[in-house]
Amino acid sequence: MRIAIVRLSALGDIINTAPILGFIKQHHPDAIIDWVCEEAFEPILQDHPHLHAVHTVAIKRAKKEKSFALLWQTIKKLRALGPYDVIIDLQGLMKSALVARFIGKNIYGFAEDSIREKLASRLYTHHTHIPYAENSIWRSMVLINDALQTGITKETLNNKTPALYYAPGDFHFEHLFSKDQKNIAFVLGASWPSKAYPTERFIELAKAFDANILLIWGSHEEKLKAEAIHEQSPNTIIPPKLTLKELVALIEHCDLTIGNDTGPTHIAWAMNKPSITLFGPTPASKMMWQGPQHLAIESSSHVNPLKLNREDDSIKEISPVEIFQKANTLLC
Repeated sequence: MRIAIVRLSALGDIINTAPILGFIKQHHPDAIIDWVCEEAFEPILQDHPHLHAVHTVAIKRAKKEKSFALLWQTIKKLRALGPYDVIIDLQGLMKSALVARFIGKNIYGFAEDSIREKLASRLYTHHTHIPYAENSIWRSMVLINDALQTGITKETLNNKTPALYYAPGDFHFEHLFSKDQKNIAFVLGASWPSKAYPTERFIELAKAFDANILLIWGSHEEKLKAEAIHEQSPNTIIPPKLTLKELVALIEHCDLTIGNDTGPTHIAWAMNKPSITLFGPTPASKMMWQGPQHLAIESSSHVNPLKLNREDDSIKEISPVEIFQKANTLLC
């Protein structure tokens, strides 16, 4: 059976969806699984043992460059991929539904009452009903169950195997790690400014720990934030800019990851490593799968999962003391 998974973006969503691969292989060991994603996110899936191939699209780049030629090249590439026995659109947007339609006809997706862009559901041949406000990770599992009869339950999801992979050469940071202290990753960035825990709060938090803290950054602005934290917190280290594979390797070797609601923080969940995720304008109940080793700390904001407020900066209200106390329960 040939299966195509369509999940184009974003990084955190792809990471949170990756556990489906292990469940599919467990129930369909002979399945040939391909994944279609935006080109920027291909590295996080490269060399995954459960994937036959990762196919990329350049929709974002075509839009940015206003290049119809690039878009047409992407469409032709998609049309040449098939045939597939089953195509599953886990994203539920018009662009992902169109990608699914370009590569085949037997498409599973969310029903009109369970999707943000309702027109997308008209391009599917099979429909899954589950409230849009439901946890996004569980929504993906329910859709996979409908398409492939995998029998995934919430209990099996709690006991998943690590979902991301890297090569031995991707971990070359032994010199950054302490042998005598706990090693903690702080994920500083976020896709929106209002999702990012403030620099001064991270400084307070870093000073509370007797630990070796690695400050994870991706953009120039995030590096400046890391430098500001390091200047006042001598127990912190600023690693070099990491590739996605190096990021997976580094977080897998940390004792705890603390960060914003963003892809690098979710890597810890995917790898079954302890984590604390901080939420302001986004709802923890929808965006992460919580458990004994994966804790969420939310601001006092009342978040509507159907209409997020990007101006909600309530994440700054979260106390470093509360984070520190919960971190200690995970580090014991």
